[in-house]
Amino acid sequence: MREVAFIKQNKEKWLNFEKAIFGKTLKNPDELASLYIHLVNDLSYAQTYYPKSKTILYLNNLAAKAFQKIYKTKREDTNRFVHFWKIEVPLIVYEYRRYVLYAFVIFLTFVGIGVLSAAYDDSFVRLILGNHYVNMTMENIEKGDPVAVYKSGSNWGSFIGITLNNLYVGILSFIYGVFGGIGTGYLLLRNGIMLGAFQFMFQKHDVLWESVRGIWIHGAMEIFAIVIEGAAGLILGASILFPKTFSRMTSFKMGMKDGVKILISTFPFTVAAGFLEGFITRYSNTMPNWLSVGIILFTLSIISFYYLIYPFILNKRLKQKYGAI
Repeated sequence: MREVAFIKQNKEKWLNFEKAIFGKTLKNPDELASLYIHLVNDLSYAQTYYPKSKTILYLNNLAAKAFQKIYKTKREDTNRFVHFWKIEVPLIVYEYRRYVLYAFVIFLTFVGIGVLSAAYDDSFVRLILGNHYVNMTMENIEKGDPVAVYKSGSNWGSFIGITLNNLYVGILSFIYGVFGGIGTGYLLLRNGIMLGAFQFMFQKHDVLWESVRGIWIHGAMEIFAIVIEGAAGLILGASILFPKTFSRMTSFKMGMKDGVKILISTFPFTVAAGFLEGFITRYSNTMPNWLSVGIILFTLSIISFYYLIYPFILNKRLKQKYGAI
């Protein structure tokens, strides 16, 4: 069958399915599952007979969205809240896994640039972090407590202030994605360079370990969340720049919806990081190494598993249960 005839024969079915997936028409779970099977068959046929066609891209995108929708409507004995964290977000992260990778590459690249810039330019750290902060840190290093800045303020005051600021930064990183992802990229650039210069400052004064065992108690989740929020912003930007087979508005709505869900998923980690910074980090210089390292590894393991490992495990499990896309 010629591709034109194939498209003409199935176009109406695909459009109806697209409307059902994006909420324009209501379908019950069984009907959606039936349509999904037909869609997968059409995708398989197209991959076999029209391997270089854009039709494959369209059907693959539609199938991926359908996969999430069907599992969502078929969930059993699971409330909406649990489903969101356990199923919905991980599947979205899996779908946009490339953008998570892009965010990490951008961020880590500029961390490296921050380190190198600080290493070859003595004034760079002050330029990035400011004279007041650097002078205060130098005084703390001389007093034998490099991370004493985290002891300032009350526990609750620090927790609330830090958490609200980090939530604001995360939301801003996502919103800036509307500028084609450039705004989000800039924030990843700025935060990466600041982190690189910040850590080099401690390395230069031979207190890197003291800073790591203290700062990364809260920093593991805080920094990781910043990168994931950056990925959400990149998704939003890409939805505008690269609508694929969808209209630009439809693509934007999809990117906005999925990006917001990823952004929201970082909030508990951001709050947890704020709690650790307000209540735990201030005691890092008096706690044993095994405890501080244990907290760092534990928090890093939780957030890494949720965003980097669990989405792949879940996707594999659901594919085995409902059929491959």
